[in-house]
Amino acid sequence: MHSFEPGGLERDVLRFNRAWRAAGVEIEIVLGRGEGALAAEGEGLPYALLQQPGARSTAGYETLWMIRHLPGEVRRWKPDIVFCAGNSYTQVAVALKLALGTACPPIVYRVSNDLARRDLPAPARWLHRQWQRLQAPVFVRVVAMAEPARAEIIHEMGMDPARVVTIDNASMTLADTQRLADARDTTTRTRSGRHYVAVGRLAAQKNFGLLLDAFARIATAHDSLIIVGEGADRAALERRAVALGIADRLTMPGHINPIDPYLAEADALVLSSDYEGLGIVVIEALAAGLPVVATDCGPNMAMLVEEAGRLVPIRDTAALSAAMIQIVTDTPDVAAMRARAQHFTVEATINKWLDLFDDVLSVTA
Repeated sequence: MHSFEPGGLERDVLRFNRAWRAAGVEIEIVLGRGEGALAAEGEGLPYALLQQPGARSTAGYETLWMIRHLPGEVRRWKPDIVFCAGNSYTQVAVALKLALGTACPPIVYRVSNDLARRDLPAPARWLHRQWQRLQAPVFVRVVAMAEPARAEIIHEMGMDPARVVTIDNASMTLADTQRLADARDTTTRTRSGRHYVAVGRLAAQKNFGLLLDAFARIATAHDSLIIVGEGADRAALERRAVALGIADRLTMPGHINPIDPYLAEADALVLSSDYEGLGIVVIEALAAGLPVVATDCGPNMAMLVEEAGRLVPIRDTAALSAAMIQIVTDTPDVAAMRARAQHFTVEATINKWLDLFDDVLSVTA
């Protein structure tokens, strides 16, 4: 893991390892640098920190830093399995395999983001697919975060289907799902106007600029939009809100955890991303019983949003704004939404992970 900088992948790493450790798996997290807002969530977990305290930050070259130092940690600790938690670490995994050769432990890769990348121009999509196929032999098993993504992995990576497994992403615990539901059920929403919430890093992938444009098309004096998250695009988004004339109806409180009050008070969650693997915040919205408007930004989104909201094409401002109007009068099946969210919990998935680890060790013994 590069750092504690907040993101869905980083939250997953911490959550998974805490659950695996509680189930008796001996773990070590190789951490590039000890910086970031998620540090408190990782308290009590064992780390090998690659950056010396007080040293200059490696944020600008964190992947190269990990490639340089991870082989030494693997040689020192001699793990049975290396877990590659997401797409942004595949370069590190490939480099590790090249460095260690036959001495490299089996690597399990969880695909954390969309592989088809329909947001890219055709030549870039082709190159992206070739990279996926080149790296495929490095991984003994590849994990899809929900069943619809499995077919995409097999196609894009050219994987043997026997090496691709589905384990629904453990986005929460059962206690988390209950807490989110209770927060929404006990919140009185009496404000006038329509109130939307979006959650995520302020980065290009999330395309919050599209959301601002869509909101500006429909916003009345009493409507509001809250974007919870932090990132490099903050200043650009603030300038865009001013230019669109909606700065007085936009709130950007930064990175906040938990987000229960925002999901409890909003009329809808809006996901405007260009690409996503799953969209953890959508699972959290399902648990709360909050309707969702989402772009069709990954293989799992249609399954998640079914009977829970509205799905629109990526980068379609008109379709997004129309869905945002319609969603506030929809009557989603809240019971079905909450039941679906429970499939994406630690309790529902922990044994599948343990079975996968046992399978990998039996194959590679």
